[in-house]
Amino acid sequence: MARIITIIVLCGYTAVPLLEVLRDDPPLDLLLMCLGSASALFFLQLLHSSPRARRWTAPWKTLTLTVQSVLTFLPFLWLGITWAGMGGILGSSLLLMLPAPLSWFLFALVAAVIDGYAFALRLPAVTELYTPLTTLLTGLVLYGLTRLTDLVHEVHSARTALARMAVAQERMRFSRDVHDLLGYSLSAITLKCELIHRLVVTNPARAQEEVTAVLGVSRQALADARLVARSYREMSLSEEAESAATVLAAADIRVTLDISCGRLHPAVDTALATTLREGVTNVLRHSKAQSCTITAVRKDDTVWLTLVNDGVVDKDRPLGPGGSGLSNLAARLGAIGGRVTSGTRRDGRFHLEAHSPVRPGAICPEHR
Repeated sequence: MARIITIIVLCGYTAVPLLEVLRDDPPLDLLLMCLGSASALFFLQLLHSSPRARRWTAPWKTLTLTVQSVLTFLPFLWLGITWAGMGGILGSSLLLMLPAPLSWFLFALVAAVIDGYAFALRLPAVTELYTPLTTLLTGLVLYGLTRLTDLVHEVHSARTALARMAVAQERMRFSRDVHDLLGYSLSAITLKCELIHRLVVTNPARAQEEVTAVLGVSRQALADARLVARSYREMSLSEEAESAATVLAAADIRVTLDISCGRLHPAVDTALATTLREGVTNVLRHSKAQSCTITAVRKDDTVWLTLVNDGVVDKDRPLGPGGSGLSNLAARLGAIGGRVTSGTRRDGRFHLEAHSPVRPGAICPEHR
């Protein structure tokens, strides 16, 4: 629509000098020359209004502007001051195609030349004032409409880019939440079902208890799946630690638990709880640990979460299937100003450490 309005206005400004020429009833050859020059100027200005033309090389810009200048000033020899309106169209092309301040200087020069021509013809003072004013207004209007058209195009392009970015971010969120929330629950269900399979003959009462526990985990997994479809749910580090201790104990892993970080901001609580869940999931999937230590402490304005186990199978294996776990955690903690590291230390035990500021978005001391 903005482009159409610009073309309509350009048609109007091109038609005004033609109407003034027709008013004087010129001979046929002069009229044809006038129509040809006006048509060429119209298409040159239309070409210069294209964003692609403004990316031309300097020789091409110089060539087209020179042709437009000749077609603008040469008809003055036969048509006189009635052709002055075409000067504004040339001025808008200069403003669009050349860098400032050169473009503004040449634009003012065009208006001054046309005004000087009117003065040399000894026209009335009103005409001498009207001629450069028309040139300036025509040039500014066409230049402004073209730039507004460019801005409209940029806004639509930015809106499209933002929409694509939003879709990509939503896909990443959904993938991350499915991995982080459901991976732990499915691992716990698998582990407990294996335990039930072993206990159903030797210890039916214990097997019954584990069946009840599996039902609880599966119900939580179902709730998590529903929440993933809407948005990421808030989690509690202390509750997640207690659940992790129960699951690890069911896998015959000795657990030492120390959660003494106090009450946390919901975003920090969720990020650290997700980190703990991912760490425990990988202990269950990728190690044969016999002991696991989980600690969460607050030091000044930083909360530290540490998970240590002695059952590393593949020292170089990244967290999560295909290595997505660690990158997911890094993204979650990075969003609140935190950080996560993992690896096998000198004592041969695998350490997963995460630290986060007490307030989301603050910078941890280690990041300064």
